[in-house]
Amino acid sequence: MSTHELYTNGPVAPNWQIPAAGSARFSWEYDDGRDRLLALYQKGKDKQWDGAKRIDWSLEVDPYDPLGTPDEAMTLYGTPYWDRMTDRDKGELRKHYTAWQFSQFLHGEQGAMVCAARIVESAPDLDAKFYSATQTMDEARHAEIYGRFLHEKLGMLYPINDNLQALLGDTLRDSRWDMPYLGMQVLIEGLALAAFGMIRDTTNKPLPKQILAYVMQDEARHVAFGRMALRDYYRQLTDAERREREEFVIEGCYLMRDRLRGVEVLENFGIPKKEAEQLSENSEFLQLFRQLLFSRIVPCVKDIGLWGERLQKAYVDMGVFEMGNSNLDLLMTQDEEIAEQLDKERFAQEELARVSEVESAIAEGAQS
Repeated sequence: MSTHELYTNGPVAPNWQIPAAGSARFSWEYDDGRDRLLALYQKGKDKQWDGAKRIDWSLEVDPYDPLGTPDEAMTLYGTPYWDRMTDRDKGELRKHYTAWQFSQFLHGEQGAMVCAARIVESAPDLDAKFYSATQTMDEARHAEIYGRFLHEKLGMLYPINDNLQALLGDTLRDSRWDMPYLGMQVLIEGLALAAFGMIRDTTNKPLPKQILAYVMQDEARHVAFGRMALRDYYRQLTDAERREREEFVIEGCYLMRDRLRGVEVLENFGIPKKEAEQLSENSEFLQLFRQLLFSRIVPCVKDIGLWGERLQKAYVDMGVFEMGNSNLDLLMTQDEEIAEQLDKERFAQEELARVSEVESAIAEGAQS
């Protein structure tokens, strides 16, 4: 079955073309580079993994409760719509919400793959090109994994959200070489990490937990890369150039704040768009989610040196200004440790199963 047949509402066109801008840059310095960035490149090589093998795809997923989402987290909970729903309807709603969330993750990962490839092409420094090449492979793996989950476990996809598509388009149309870093590594990846983390830490379903934990282990390196490269470059910018980047961040953050509402899901359940938007805005769970979504973006923006007065006011308006003091390094370390712990637990279980199998074989041999 083709992907197009699984979309709730098919994309207008099978392909989205964005005219390329900017220059491809070559560097003839092959023996120089920033030690931290080269160390991250080495880590990127060492940490490559195969999504077909590291993830246990034999795990079953209930398509009507893929994430174990509690009733209280559903936008319609407590409304007359919810009261009229049967258990089957509620399961269908959970399926649609998960398909919508993971579809946006999938589309975002393809965008990250394209942006990483653009960085390979346009970054002026060879150390950045080296690392971006490993990231391009990482993002291809992530897109492969999310696509497989949606195809094999849910059998449903949603098209890319308009706001995500707008930010991705703005990022790729800009001719300045640092904009794919800023738009993708800081904004889109930062928001995705927060969304991944919230689901990873709350789901009681092993397959989505594995997927999100392993993807986040890679993404921790990607955000570190963006911080290193942009922090160095933004120190050299004029005030006017820095303000231009801050305006881009402000616009992008407002777009992303409005991205993860799931209005498209409610529309597919017969709720008019304006009412669906209002229901989403009134959801206490969504308000909490929005706060957490910026837990990775705000400290990163501050860290790379974009912290002008207008940007700070925008974050005050969004209610996320205090997140600028979050310890981003600690969050990234935790992301890596969670994935490593999952591996240890899984390997320990497999070892126990092998030992049990050997013991059973020995016992059977002794009896014969």
